[in-house]
Amino acid sequence: MTPKRRRFFIKLAVIVLLVWTGLTIWVQYSGKDFIYEFKAETEQGSALIVFNPDPVYNLDEQVCKSFATGLQERNISSTVATVKSAMEQINDDFDLYVFCVNTYNWTPDWRLTNYIKEHPNLENARVIALTVGAGATMRAQRKLEWHLSDKGADLLGSEMYWLLKPNDENRMKERNVVVANELALDFGKRIGQLILPDQP
Repeated sequence: MTPKRRRFFIKLAVIVLLVWTGLTIWVQYSGKDFIYEFKAETEQGSALIVFNPDPVYNLDEQVCKSFATGLQERNISSTVATVKSAMEQINDDFDLYVFCVNTYNWTPDWRLTNYIKEHPNLENARVIALTVGAGATMRAQRKLEWHLSDKGADLLGSEMYWLLKPNDENRMKERNVVVANELALDFGKRIGQLILPDQP
């Protein structure tokens, strides 16, 4: 390879790296902030569900709302909040904490993992880990679980939901997002039953 071609490929690699880094920072920090309340008719427990909104596709938001609906059917009220909104409630106590991370570069998003690191009330707290992404989410899930373990939290369950990879190989003809939301709803019901076993 001539020196001129070598310099060209080095410049190209630097440009690609800079663009990739810029896109990574954009998707991790440009999502809107908001909060939703899912009030149970007969409230017997409370949950905080936190996520860092993806600016491209809101699978994270959908999955969190579906999980909250499952809890709601088991008489557990939920606050579904973005990281910024959840910071305002960081000193409040909940019966359950749910953390939903997006997968970027095979790792969980920075804002949510930083929120977990800063949270003062997670030791011995009951927590759930939700990991979303296009399909390659195993490493991000392990890292999220590690962050929660490092805080001394009691991990009750961990699931992954995908945008492109089939969420259930027995339901290949259905849209991935539809299946993901139904699975998250069912997971919420099961966790609600685990927390309040005397519920019908």
